[in-house]
Amino acid sequence: MNNSIIGMAAMYILAGLMHFIRPKSYMRIMPRYLPNHKALVYLSGAAEIILGVGLCFPELKNYAIYGIIAMLAVFLLVHFYMLSGEKASAGLPKWILILRIPLQFGLMYWAWYYLN
Repeated sequence: MNNSIIGMAAMYILAGLMHFIRPKSYMRIMPRYLPNHKALVYLSGAAEIILGVGLCFPELKNYAIYGIIAMLAVFLLVHFYMLSGEKASAGLPKWILILRIPLQFGLMYWAWYYLN
């Protein structure tokens, strides 16, 4: 297995764990129109962990990659929501919020690159 895909797996596993360690940080940035923020934070954290682990198994890797790409597409809702106002931005500068959008597409490409 390639070191880069191991790094990707570790990144998603750690990011997913953070949803359980610091859920309030994620609940603050949830769009108001989405229901049950706490459950969605935990669900998205679990998804990141499961997909990260899936990258480590050759028979699951492609499924995990498609899941990661779909998950990152859904997370774009949060990134655009954070641009909607001062409170939604969680105190981050606008330039960082704008930079996060192309970063999402870069992460999608990074995952797509490892499809067989």
